Amino acid sequence: MTELQSIKNRFGIIGNFPALNRAIEKAIQVAPTDISVLVIGESGVGKEHIPKIIHSESRRKHQPYIVVNCGAIPEGTIDSELFGHEKGAFTGATSTRKGYFEVADGGTIFLDEVGELPLQTQVRLLRVLESGEFMKVGSSQVQKTNVRIVAATNVNMMKAIEDGRFREDLYYRLNTVQIDMPPLRERKGDIHLLFRKFAIDFAEKYRMPELQLTDDGVKYLENYTFPGNIRQLRNLVEQMTVVEQNRSVNSTKLSEYIPMNAQLPAVVSRGGNSGNSGADFGSEREIMYKILFDMRNDLNDLKSLTSELIKNRGNQSFSHHEQDLIGRVFKTETQPVNTSSILYYEDQPTAPTPNFYNDTEEYENGVEDIDLEEEPKEESLSLINNERDLIVKALEKHKGRRNKAADELGISQRTLYRKIKQYNLED
Repeated sequence: MTELQSIKNRFGIIGNFPALNRAIEKAIQVAPTDISVLVIGESGVGKEHIPKIIHSESRRKHQPYIVVNCGAIPEGTIDSELFGHEKGAFTGATSTRKGYFEVADGGTIFLDEVGELPLQTQVRLLRVLESGEFMKVGSSQVQKTNVRIVAATNVNMMKAIEDGRFREDLYYRLNTVQIDMPPLRERKGDIHLLFRKFAIDFAEKYRMPELQLTDDGVKYLENYTFPGNIRQLRNLVEQMTVVEQNRSVNSTKLSEYIPMNAQLPAVVSRGGNSGNSGADFGSEREIMYKILFDMRNDLNDLKSLTSELIKNRGNQSFSHHEQDLIGRVFKTETQPVNTSSILYYEDQPTAPTPNFYNDTEEYENGVEDIDLEEEPKEESLSLINNERDLIVKALEKHKGRRNKAADELGISQRTLYRKIKQYNLED
């Protein structure tokens, strides 16, 4: 127990939570050996203390101790950073460079956020763990190193293995001994101790009076979830030390900085059950299904609209149902549509799509998947008559100005000239 407290004092670890004490004890026990250690815990729980304890209590304590943040190094350069490179190995490699594994020979390397390593680098790391051998980038010469590796991550490693983002053999190689760091929300009895420690430190740093927590303030912090763990608490105390004039901190004042109902952005589970059956979007798959269903409904409405137009192409106006379909398919307000803009051609196998926006774009594709009964041949004569009447009305309305009449009918002037000759409507 004396050794445990001595370690806490040396590394500034505050708290007496059993899970925290167990993590430190395991670090002390494995320190004299050379086995690999994997530290698991959420972001901000203080995982960086464990490799420091292991190194300081090991036979390597007088050798180099190097911290590598695997998530902060770009994928294209991480191999060079870890294993070094030869001159000319890639663009910009103007000289030979030693990597961390060569520099830390005989010491300890702490691989923070090891779950972010690229797969190619994971293969190289596995070889180092198994045989102590590595090659520099751009070199064919095998080098040996004697390095103790301690890794840490806040990633769910089993999920990363299932997703193919982390090698299973490397995981078991790193995880010879696993040390779990508890989140702050489970260490309720340690929260007030940490607050007092940070308040003293920042009062001395900024030369200001120390913050004091009231009883209701202590209860407020103990009931808060602290998604950012110790790092969030430390930032909170530092901010309040600088900003607040009143050095007594109660629950009301704390609620201004960390509202109890504050929520971080929700993460949509991938392929899993969200647990909320009433939610519109429980996963990306449900989102895609909803989009596809909406597209199918729009397509069905479009088919129904086209079918109605073909069946009623001799009428002079649209029904209320047709106008409603137009509004739903084309996302516009239901407005009366000028049926005079619809022309039907004698040699056309299917009726053309009406031009609802008075443009001159012609649709070349026919209507598919619409089961219509065949119409009597006599019906084509009535269509010709209707078409001829529409042309005559348009010419009379615009006093013979064919360009205006063509615009009114929604066809090109060339088509109008051809129809005028066809129906002998020359002036």
